[in-house]
Amino acid sequence: MNDLAQLSLNHVNTLSRPSDLRITDMRVAEIEGAPFRSALLKIYTNQGIVGLGEVRDGASATYALMLKSRLLGENPCDIDRLFRRIKQFGGHGRQGGGVSAVELALWDLAGKAYGVPVYQMLGGKFRDKVRIYCDTDATVPSGLETGKRLKERMDLGFTFLKMDLGLMQIVDTPGTVVAPGGSLNGYRSHPEHGTGTSLADRRRRNATYDVHNVRHPFTGLNFTERGLDMLEQYIAEVRTVIGDEIPLAIDHLGHISLQSGIRLAKRIEKYAPAWLEDVIPWQYTDQYRQLQQATTVPICTGEDIYLKEGFEPLLKAGISVIHPDLLTTGGILETKKIGDMAQDHGVAMAIHMAESPIACMAAAHVAVATENFMALEYHSVDVDWWDDIVSGLPKPLVTDGFITVPDKPGLGIDDVVDEVIAGHLQRGVTGIWQPTDRWDDEYSWDRTWS
Repeated sequence: MNDLAQLSLNHVNTLSRPSDLRITDMRVAEIEGAPFRSALLKIYTNQGIVGLGEVRDGASATYALMLKSRLLGENPCDIDRLFRRIKQFGGHGRQGGGVSAVELALWDLAGKAYGVPVYQMLGGKFRDKVRIYCDTDATVPSGLETGKRLKERMDLGFTFLKMDLGLMQIVDTPGTVVAPGGSLNGYRSHPEHGTGTSLADRRRRNATYDVHNVRHPFTGLNFTERGLDMLEQYIAEVRTVIGDEIPLAIDHLGHISLQSGIRLAKRIEKYAPAWLEDVIPWQYTDQYRQLQQATTVPICTGEDIYLKEGFEPLLKAGISVIHPDLLTTGGILETKKIGDMAQDHGVAMAIHMAESPIACMAAAHVAVATENFMALEYHSVDVDWWDDIVSGLPKPLVTDGFITVPDKPGLGIDDVVDEVIAGHLQRGVTGIWQPTDRWDDEYSWDRTWS
């Protein structure tokens, strides 16, 4: 063999023979604080290639592990076929987390096996860089203080912002919210995992869970005029600090009525919000039509919708911005399809993301490959170990408010850094990438028709 031939072979991954690739194992690492609880996923193969995925923030790793027996022995490059097999086990909200995590890992494996980045398999780039919008919790009852926090984000180079504006900013001020007696107490806490193990503790946690699952039309919560005055003053103060030109999206209104959502939207039109997000549950398509027709503020929803079919009625209703989360929708290809469908309706796509760099890179690949993409969420500015979760990416990954997607195979990540994530395990979790043999033979007759 001549030197030139040998040199060429040195650049060929002879361990990767895509047609012979087979799934051999699946394991998880359950972490918290990046910024929320999530489960990182690894799918292993007979050729030593490992695919990375992630279960959505706040969801259980079980959603992914229950799929293991349905994937063992399969070729991970058959992404669409395997997705169609497992997608019946996903659902809206966090219940889509398992299917989506697996789908991400399959794309990562396919890209690594063929030596191409995921975006190339989606059809290539519409842009080289992904614009990031910086989500910042409004945890203080002062628009000026929140404005200062947002201005700090701008000083870091971010060109698109989001903040909270709603129930939690005014709930402690008397006379701001019409509410059935005692009902507001349940919204002041969250049904956190691991807060006590006695039967009484579990009952209290379940009761709080039930409160947070009452849909908006049934809560009886409405803003008073005083409440609306305070919320309008809040955003006015924020704009005083950050200026009028930077896009500012609004989230977390609370479980208020459609009518209060319309009243608030009209109040803040003059401050030109980029969008008003999740005012009511996404299922109420006709109410979204009423909401959008009642205001010039762009109305946005979508982070809890599983599969593309759930977006179509909202697009037909005239919604202005869709906001899918790859870890709920079903993953990379489904989100690409959702974006293309939205474009056919003249609707922009922003992408929800509040997880680790694994989910972030998956979203970034979709973002560069989808024409009507607007901005990708980033909620981890204050997490100083976020960039260290994985290896192989630029540090910092987000630079001057943008991500440049690398040309490396798959998602572009080399590996997860075990020493980093081991220091941030969820409560009660004793290790990472532990054996999951108990899921190898999970079985049921899954066919949904006879």
